Amino acid sequence: MEAAKEYLLKLFVTGASPHSVRAINNIKDICEKYLKDNYTLEVIDVYQLPEVAQQEQIIALPTLIKKSPAPERRLVGDMSDTAKVLRGLGIAITV
Repeated sequence: MEAAKEYLLKLFVTGASPHSVRAINNIKDICEKYLKDNYTLEVIDVYQLPEVAQQEQIIALPTLIKKSPAPERRLVGDMSDTAKVLRGLGIAITV
């Protein structure tokens, strides 16, 4: 049986703004529902760690980066469109 690939996700936000809080809640809900026990989510506040945002060349916020499994993908927005987020993460769902 093939081992499931662990998802490494980085979510860049701007403090506790409404958009940031919504993005954090939305991506946590999606991860718990579709990637349960198979993901690492790092939330990075660009106000506290501007050098990390600069290294990743973040130009819009909130931004979610899927580091692994490859290929790397970037999603921008509050992560409220679950289907779009799942497509961006490369997760196929059947209805």
